[in-house]
Amino acid sequence: MKRCLLSLAVLAALGLTPLAAAAQQSTSSTTPTSSAVERDLRTFVDWVSEKMDKAEAGARREWPKMMADFDRQSQRLDRATDSLSVQSKREYAAEKARYKAWAAEQRRLEAQAREPETAQQAQDRLLNENVVINRARATELPDLYERLLATTREQRRQWTQRDWAAASEVLSRLNGRYEQVRQQLGLEERLRIRTLQGEFRTLEGARATKEYLSEKE
Repeated sequence: MKRCLLSLAVLAALGLTPLAAAAQQSTSSTTPTSSAVERDLRTFVDWVSEKMDKAEAGARREWPKMMADFDRQSQRLDRATDSLSVQSKREYAAEKARYKAWAAEQRRLEAQAREPETAQQAQDRLLNENVVINRARATELPDLYERLLATTREQRRQWTQRDWAAASEVLSRLNGRYEQVRQQLGLEERLRIRTLQGEFRTLEGARATKEYLSEKE
C-alpha cells in the first residue's frame, strides 16, 4: 500500500495522472524517434548516391528491384517527416528529386537504346553541330575536339556502352582528319588537340574500370 501511494505521489509531482503516464509511454513506443528517422534519411541518401554512381547498364538490369527499394524507403520517410529537422526535410526533398530526375533519364536512355541512332545522328549529337569531318578545315578541328570533350564531360555519367562507342568513333574520325591537316596548324593548336585526345582516353579508361569493378561486386 505504501509503495502504491509512493508511486502515485511521484506521478502527481510530475503532473501526470496514471492514465496520462500510460498514454505518454504508449505514444513514445509507437512514434519513431527523431534519431531513428535521421538514420533512415542517411541510409536513403547513401542508397541514392550508390545507385546513381552505378554503371548505367547494371542499373537497368536491377531496375524493378531499385524502384521497389526506392518506394519502400521513401514511403517510410514520408510517414515520419514530422520527426525530421527543417534542414533534413530539405535534404530529403532534394534527394528524392535528384533520384527521380536520374531515373527519368535512365528511362529515356533505355527507350533510346531500342531505337538506335545512325552514326551521323550520333556525331551531330556529340558535336552539337552538323559537320562533315573529312572536309573540316584545319582551323576548325580544335573547336570540334573541344565540342566532343564538352559533351563527354557533361554527359558521361549517363552514357551507355553504345554512347561511349559512338564518341570513340567520332574521336577516331577527328584524329584521321587531324593527321591529314596537322601541318597547317601551329604548335599551340596541335598541343591543345593532343591534350583533348588524352583527356578523352582518360575518361574512357576510367569508365571501363568503374564498370568492371561494379560488375565484380
